Amino acid sequence: MEVNRDEAERCIDIATAALTNDQPEKAQRFLEKAQRLFPTEKAKVLLELIARNGFTPRQGGHSSDFSGASGPRQRQTNSEETRPEEKPADTSKSYTADQLEAVRRIKQCKDFYEILGVQADASEDELKRSYRKLALKFHPDKNHAPGATEAFKAIGNAYAVLSNANKRRQYDQCGDERRHPSRQGPDDGNFEPDISPEDLFNMFFGGGYPTSNANVYTNGRMRYPRRERRERQRDGGLALFVQVMPILILVIVSALSQIMVNSPPYSLSFRPSAGYTQKRLTENLKVPYYVGEQFSKEVTGVNLKNLERTVEDDYISNLRNNCWKEKQQKEGMLYRARYFGDTDLYQRAQRARTPSCAKLSEIAASLHG
Repeated sequence: MEVNRDEAERCIDIATAALTNDQPEKAQRFLEKAQRLFPTEKAKVLLELIARNGFTPRQGGHSSDFSGASGPRQRQTNSEETRPEEKPADTSKSYTADQLEAVRRIKQCKDFYEILGVQADASEDELKRSYRKLALKFHPDKNHAPGATEAFKAIGNAYAVLSNANKRRQYDQCGDERRHPSRQGPDDGNFEPDISPEDLFNMFFGGGYPTSNANVYTNGRMRYPRRERRERQRDGGLALFVQVMPILILVIVSALSQIMVNSPPYSLSFRPSAGYTQKRLTENLKVPYYVGEQFSKEVTGVNLKNLERTVEDDYISNLRNNCWKEKQQKEGMLYRARYFGDTDLYQRAQRARTPSCAKLSEIAASLHG
């Protein structure tokens, strides 16, 4: 029986989603299957709720949870269904009435801006603050209310589109015709995010959510690694070739570019394979850079000064980029530590060093000193 536990949990997840979509018959089928595979108190309680509350299927057209319709919701269910106290005390994944209400609010939103709770002219910083707050609030490992996974996906997709200048401009130009994140259609390509909600969350908070949950949420669907591995094993050689072909094209183009384009006269790192073996320092900021053996004969006078100015500009630009990354990672760790009350994480974040920022400060002081 223990080997069926994962499949039973999956059936319970499907049943919970079906209840959210007002599909009690489907939910009952999957809950009964879950009980046959691996009996649990959670499935038993949900079956009792369905029997006691007398769920009936919705009449007429069925609309998605994220339909954004302005008409009244026609979900036929007793108010007791949404009360947290109806869930047994020993349920491993409980949720509060506030969490359920927050999920419903996201479902009723009509566009990306409303999902993030910002105005149409919101700045990039406002989008980041709103996403950071909502992502932590609706992450499936924090919020176990029915529909929280779909809400988390909608929040991630909304930020992924609005934080991309080109996609946001196209989205704004659509006006009333722009699509909601959960709607599917042939014209959705322009507003498809370039990153999954989980990857976006991990990038924002420096390495992911503190959890042992092995499920991956991709495009609003809960995917299971074990099933994914089985599907990948069934893929044929043609599918593998199609996947590898873009990489082969990229390698060929890169090789041709190296042949046709002259190599730069310097490198900021030691690269013996490319001939950059001689270390030099710029005269002004003492920035180290590497050149070829014939450099001192080929580059002199004004040309040397101009090149060293370029070296220093590249070096400072790299420092700025690395400094920004270091600050983002440290800020993400501090935010997670405060939110979860994690003292150890907070101390690690406080001790985290930002060497690029320190070096940038030293250069600024020398230039203005």
